[in-house]
Amino acid sequence: MVRMSVLLRTVASACAVLVAGQVAPVPADPSECATTAAERYGWGEPTRRSDFSDGLPADWHPYGPEPGHAKEGVRTPEAISVADGAATITATRDGTTGAMSWHPGQRFGRWEACVRSEAASGGLNALLLLWPVAEDFPVGGEIDWMEITSDDRRETSFFLHYGADNDQDHGSVRHDSTQWSAYALEWTPDKITAFVNGEEWYSNTDTGKFPPRPMNMTMQLDYFPPAGGPAAMHMDWAMQWALPESEPAELSLAPGDPATGQPDDFPDRAPRRLSPTGT
Repeated sequence: MVRMSVLLRTVASACAVLVAGQVAPVPADPSECATTAAERYGWGEPTRRSDFSDGLPADWHPYGPEPGHAKEGVRTPEAISVADGAATITATRDGTTGAMSWHPGQRFGRWEACVRSEAASGGLNALLLLWPVAEDFPVGGEIDWMEITSDDRRETSFFLHYGADNDQDHGSVRHDSTQWSAYALEWTPDKITAFVNGEEWYSNTDTGKFPPRPMNMTMQLDYFPPAGGPAAMHMDWAMQWALPESEPAELSLAPGDPATGQPDDFPDRAPRRLSPTGT
């Protein structure tokens, strides 16, 4: 069955007309998520956006190939695909899965993504997170603002990692993430807040636990053996907003470069200082 969003895109393209000798602009792709934090709280136009209408954008960087989480399984770019205006990460029972990061990052800001997670049968966790651009975890922190471990995808966890001992603050919400859902994060100097479909469900004002440096958004389907399978997670769009307090990352990846979660083993894939031309 053809997705409704595909039909709408086709109709929009067919309806472009000449106006004063120019082709009228085609409306933006319809969203799978009708209710967002950005709309509810008036966040305005994002600094960056991805809608995956033309494949995987060059500022999204697949991990690997490399060993997976805790050196289990394998992360491979082949597990990432784009079709019908959505990016998909698939995972198999043997731990063949994927992850991808969005560069450049920033310290403080807002992020929102429209995602859907297919039900799993153990050991395949769907995540949206902020990861330290400097690849200095755990002291660089980690913000897991959507971590779904339940097989039925009806409970979402939040984990704020901090400190040299990888201490963690945790929250959770009951929500059916097998349906398209808009997960958002707002990180200011004073507060970290998580939302789903515009509703706040986690907040933290203990600034001593906040990450000390810029972070970049990452989408992961992680393998925790033993696992059933297969499983998948999908992203219709992602947006990022800079705040007046935002600090842009000085390190990044060049367009199209592979990424890694294991810079000690793959230093050539770690973010670095780029030239003004982005190379």
